[in-house]
Amino acid sequence: MELFWYIVLMTMLAVYVILDGYDFGAGIIHLFFAKSEKDKKAITNAIGPFWDANEVWLIAAGGVLFFAFPTLYASSFSGFYLPLIMILWLLIFRATGLELRGQIHNKMWETIWDKAFGVSSLLLALFFGIALGNVVRGVNLGMVENGVSTQEAHYFFLPLWNTTFSPQAEHLGIIDWFTILLGLVAVVTLTIHGANWIIFKTNSSLNTKLKKIIFNLNFVLLALVIISLLVWHVIEPKPFHNFLKNPWLFLFPIITFTGLFGLFKVKSFKKEGLGFLFSSLFLFGGLTSTVASIFPKVLPSTNAVNPSLTLYNVAAHEYGLSVGVYWFVIAVILVAAYMVIQYKVFKGKMDNVGYGEH
Repeated sequence: MELFWYIVLMTMLAVYVILDGYDFGAGIIHLFFAKSEKDKKAITNAIGPFWDANEVWLIAAGGVLFFAFPTLYASSFSGFYLPLIMILWLLIFRATGLELRGQIHNKMWETIWDKAFGVSSLLLALFFGIALGNVVRGVNLGMVENGVSTQEAHYFFLPLWNTTFSPQAEHLGIIDWFTILLGLVAVVTLTIHGANWIIFKTNSSLNTKLKKIIFNLNFVLLALVIISLLVWHVIEPKPFHNFLKNPWLFLFPIITFTGLFGLFKVKSFKKEGLGFLFSSLFLFGGLTSTVASIFPKVLPSTNAVNPSLTLYNVAAHEYGLSVGVYWFVIAVILVAAYMVIQYKVFKGKMDNVGYGEH
């Protein structure tokens, strides 16, 4: 049952990143490339009916984490308290920017909330990438100092950064050169993803320019991915051991690079949804490849005193996990019906939706 709920949790997180990821990317495009009022409205129209529903997947994933893996929930929410609070405020600030922007037709007012929406989207993409970097790198479980555990084996707490800015220090921080690298990968990836969504859902005058931006950013993304794979050996001496032991897992990196190399053809796509499909493949493949590389760990330990947290030593009791399956089936049916109806109602181009206008 632990494996079932682990797959459910990872699936929810992947769906969240793909769906809310295009919202973050659209916000970044809005911040840097949307100059005219018409282009800004096209971008907000493209995500307007979807962004709040997309965030439900994050809440649902948090609920599954709390129910199925309570020890991991307690450990991560205390240890990552600072960045989680910052992410919460950024989500609120971003939503406020979207909702308040059209309340008053004043240039200064609109500019303030445009920046709030764009900057929050940029920082959220960065912070979620940094969060992934922390999971890959691991944390000092038990707060070990000089070979002695000073706290319970599953407890840790991280400041935003340490003085060395190193991912190999005894006293780690949330931000170091490795987690920043993965944060940059996330920013570039979601910018591409958001641009593909805008192309898919609008007839904006930006679309031709966005295809060029996607093509150029894809070279940056390829370089960052290669650098990330190379430096991964600094963090984990055998980062690909799971793939070598189970060759079928190479399916996930294949999906990743299919999405990445497919995006180089973005200028020639006749169907505008193909770009979004390829960026979604890259996101899905990248996340599943990362998960597969550390499995069964869910939060690696950077010390030799306390063991890593795995899906088996953080899971709830077998009885609770079994009972939860029945409620999960009901929830899946309701969510699937909602998503199908929502995307059917708002299918096609969104230029004339008029989201946020008053």
